[in-house]
Amino acid sequence: MWAGELMCMNSAKMFGTETVRVRPVNCYGPGEHYTPYRGFIPKFIYHALFDKPYVVYKGHKRIIDYVEDSCRTWANIVDNFIPGEVYNVGGRREWESAIEVYSDSVLKAVEKDDSIVTYKEAEPFTTNVKQMDFSKAVRDLKHNPKVTPEDGIRRSVEWMKSIYHKEV
Repeated sequence: MWAGELMCMNSAKMFGTETVRVRPVNCYGPGEHYTPYRGFIPKFIYHALFDKPYVVYKGHKRIIDYVEDSCRTWANIVDNFIPGEVYNVGGRREWESAIEVYSDSVLKAVEKDDSIVTYKEAEPFTTNVKQMDFSKAVRDLKHNPKVTPEDGIRRSVEWMKSIYHKEV
């Protein structure tokens, strides 16, 4: 992602290109097919649907943002374009949770227990809690996430079930 931002910044400096940089923070939801390189929500859902084991690292906290909320905010850039601005777009601060809590929500949505989950202590060399400032997106782009993590995860599970033809 940083390489893409550098290219935008370079274009703005060299050619006067008007750009806005947007940093989606743990955006998830329908349309995100499973690969091992995706965020933790689609990985957890896919593994839970197919009874595949997965690891949850304790001590990590994240904020997630449902794709519908993120896209609504990105669409607002058209009417609120400020060249050179950088926006972090993510969920509500009060929705920040431990990754174990998100895993539990996924398991609840797929009606499974945690027997496929291995819990490990915090991963070394990884930020345990990523603090993000969304105030500019709220102020300039009217960012106002509405879909709670529980509802977003439920919707994502339903979408993945339909895509992978999985009845649970």
